[in-house]
Amino acid sequence: MPVRSAEAIWQGTLKEGKGHLKLQSGVYEGPYTYASRFESGPETNPEELVGAAHAGCFAMFLSALLTNNGFTPERLHAKSNVHLGEGPTITKIVLELEAAVPGLSEEKFHELAQEAKTKCPISKALAAVPEIELRAKLVSGEAVSGQP
Repeated sequence: MPVRSAEAIWQGTLKEGKGHLKLQSGVYEGPYTYASRFESGPETNPEELVGAAHAGCFAMFLSALLTNNGFTPERLHAKSNVHLGEGPTITKIVLELEAAVPGLSEEKFHELAQEAKTKCPISKALAAVPEIELRAKLVSGEAVSGQP
């Protein structure tokens, strides 16, 4: 299996300093700051990147589970809300999912979504987070929100 990497450079003090993040793939490279992490600065932050990784991993894992169970997902829109608390520490993650999967029952949908939440590699890596909540909704294809 491949090894993936990302880089971070930080210059200066915690509050006045600035950092730069770079993904191996080159898809993202940009700044992060104290304000973007602990306030509302415009740059990215580590928690946002964790959220992106978690949402992406969860959606792909669920797609595999659905496919292995004979269902073809039309669209899976996953969002990961990462809560940063005192310490700082990640205190909670809320995974939100809207899925359009023809022929899938509500019961089977929730069973597979829960399995994906538990078994995707990023969820496993985040096992120290006290709570990972899943809010999953099965909808028709045209009702799934979010960008492609």
